[in-house]
Amino acid sequence: MKISIISDAWMPQVNGVVHTLSHTKKILEKRGHHVQMITPNLFNTFPCPTYPEIRLALFPYNKVKKMIKDFLPDAIHIVTEGPLGLAARNFVVKNGFTYTTSFHTRFAEYIYERSRLPLSLSYSYLRWFHNKAYKILTPTKSIMEELSDWGIKNTTEWPRGVDTSLFKPPKKKIKNSRPILINVGRVAVEKNLEEFLSLNINCDKWVVGDGPDKRKLEKKYPNVRFFGQKSPKELPNLYGKADLFVFPSKTDTFGLVILEAMACGLPVAAFPVSGPLNVIGNSGAGVLDKSLQKACEKAIQIKPSVPINHAKKFKWERVASIFESNLQIASKRNPKTYIFNDNPHKKNTGFKRLFFALINSLSGFVFAFKEESAFRQELLLSVLLFPSIFFFPTSPIEKILMIGSLLILLIVELLNSSVEAAIDRISFSQHDLSKRAKDLGSAAVFLSLLLVLITFTVIITKHLI
Repeated sequence: MKISIISDAWMPQVNGVVHTLSHTKKILEKRGHHVQMITPNLFNTFPCPTYPEIRLALFPYNKVKKMIKDFLPDAIHIVTEGPLGLAARNFVVKNGFTYTTSFHTRFAEYIYERSRLPLSLSYSYLRWFHNKAYKILTPTKSIMEELSDWGIKNTTEWPRGVDTSLFKPPKKKIKNSRPILINVGRVAVEKNLEEFLSLNINCDKWVVGDGPDKRKLEKKYPNVRFFGQKSPKELPNLYGKADLFVFPSKTDTFGLVILEAMACGLPVAAFPVSGPLNVIGNSGAGVLDKSLQKACEKAIQIKPSVPINHAKKFKWERVASIFESNLQIASKRNPKTYIFNDNPHKKNTGFKRLFFALINSLSGFVFAFKEESAFRQELLLSVLLFPSIFFFPTSPIEKILMIGSLLILLIVELLNSSVEAAIDRISFSQHDLSKRAKDLGSAAVFLSLLLVLITFTVIITKHLI
C-alpha cells in the first residue's frame, strides 16, 4: 500500500509517539509498503506555548493537501491532534477519504495541568477530531474505556513494543553501594516527577530526559542526578547501571520506557493507573501501589529475570501488523472518484459566481436556439400562445398556471438537450443505456407539451363557453 502518516510529533523529538512511528514505518517499508511521513520538519514552524522544544507547523493546510493529493495514498493515518493533524483531518473529511487516527497522549490532561482548561472542553475537541475516523488506534484497553466515557467510542487496541536487540540486560551487573532508582522521560509537570524525587528512600535518584521543568527541578533537588536527553543507543547503559525503574506519571497512555527498562532487567514501581496497569498487570514484573514509596520498597526485591521475560512478549512486529491490518480494512480511495474541490470550475464564490452564472446561462440559451430545433419550435409555440393569456379575461391564478406550463416546457427541453449533449460527449456509438436516457428525456418533453395543451385548453374553453 501507499500509506500517508501525518504527525505533529517527529524527530528530533524523543518520545513514545516518535519511537512508535519510526519502528512501525521501518517494518512497513520492509514489508514492501510505501510510507509518506508528513511531519513538522517539512514546514515553517513556531514553538509550542509552554513547551518550546516542540515545533508546530504554521498554516500547513495547503501544503498538507498538496502532499496527500500528489502521493494519492491507499490509506491515511492521522497521529496527533495538532496543526498538521487538524489540517489533514479537515482535508480528508471534506474530500470523503476513509482514514484512521490514533490516541497517544492525554492531550486534555496535559492542557489542564498547564492552564486549568476544563477537561470537558478539551475532550469535546478530541471527540470532534476523532469521530469520523474509521478506527481510533489506542494503546491499551483501559484508555479505550476512558475514551468511551468521554464519548469517543470507535477505538481498537494498538499496543507498543520494545527492541530487545538494543534494550537488554548488561552482561555483568555491578552491585551499587546504594540502590539507584531511575526515571526516563520528558521532564514536565504532567509526568508527576516530584512524587519520585521527594521520596524518602536511602538511594540515588537519576532522571534522564529534558523538558520545560528540568532547570526548576535541578535547583529544587540538588542531590538528584539529571542526565539530560539521551539517544536510544545510550539508554541501555544507564538502565543497566540502575536497580529500579520508577514511573510516577498518572497521565501516560502506555509508557514505552517501562518496556525498555524491563527489557534491561529493571523491575518497575508505579501507580495503579492506565499504562502501568496494562503493561505490567499481574506479571510480577513490577509493583503498583497508591503509595509510590511502598511500591519502590517492594519492587526492588524482584529478580531481573521476571521483567526481562515479560518484556519479550511485546514485539514491534505485532505492533506493525495491527497497524497494517487496520489500514488495509479501511476503504481505499478510488482515483476516479469526483472530488468537488478538485473541480477548477467550482472555484468562484459570491458576486463573481453570480456574474459567471449569468454569462453561462446566456450561453446556454444561445446554444439551444442555434443548435436545437426542438427548442426553437417550442419557443415559437410559447410566443404564439402567450398573447392568449391576456386576450381572454383570465384570473391571476389562471395566468400563472398558463405561463408556468410554458416555462416548464422550455425548462424540460433545455434539460433534455443537456442530457443528450452529455451522452454524446461520452460516446457517439449506440448503446442501450444511451438510447434509454434519450428516450426518457423525450418522454419528459412530451409530458410537458401535454401539460401545456391541457392547461390552455381547460382555461380557454372555460371562457369561451
